[in-house]
Amino acid sequence: MATTKKTPAAKAPAKKAAKSRAVTASAVKTSEPASLTLPLRNLAAEKVGEVTLPEEIFGVPFRRHLVWEVVKQIRAREHRGTHKTKVRSEVSGSGKKPFKQKHTGRARQGGGRPPIHRHGGTAFGPRPHSYDLKVNAKAKKAALRCVLSEKARGNQVVLLDTLELGSHRTKDFAGVLAKLGVEGKALVLDRKQNVNLSRAAANNPKVVAMDVLGINVYDALNAGTLVFSEDALRTAIEVLR
Repeated sequence: MATTKKTPAAKAPAKKAAKSRAVTASAVKTSEPASLTLPLRNLAAEKVGEVTLPEEIFGVPFRRHLVWEVVKQIRAREHRGTHKTKVRSEVSGSGKKPFKQKHTGRARQGGGRPPIHRHGGTAFGPRPHSYDLKVNAKAKKAALRCVLSEKARGNQVVLLDTLELGSHRTKDFAGVLAKLGVEGKALVLDRKQNVNLSRAAANNPKVVAMDVLGINVYDALNAGTLVFSEDALRTAIEVLR
């Protein structure tokens, strides 16, 4: 009798545990947000609305190797590759044979410009060439989506309804960023027609303002905070979709 009573009691907790695990798993699945919503602010740091960011651009997982490949290509492209040394045919000096070939007791010489001589040419020195690496445009866009998603997950994206500043003074723009809570390096993205923004950010070493169409993975990673205008965000979404 004691044995038969223990078996149903032992099975009951297992079923309850299985049910609880199923409920927990379903709760986790339903609690995942389908999109990311950020507040839309004005230059006075006042909330004027909300913007829902698309999941396919701001919600993708971070692919470290892909981002590394694109950053390596960007950094390599900045290497001009104009280094050059002169070979023996390019250095100044005569090509005359210094002494006869035989019967002098010295090693034979063919001129004064070989690499073994002082002021001679350089053997196997650097030559001008391109350091550019091949990365597909599709990979560049995918890497940029990874970086934007990582910035969004870290609350490092600020959205403004407009970046039309009333002044081109650096101090005024620094005050705007301080109100928004932007500290350290910032990448401000708008259109190139915004002259006041370009001038106001030019004298601030921690702020870079550029056209949104020129954003790349390296600049986005190097900046601590990304500041988008509403028009710039709309343009970025159209390009990256």
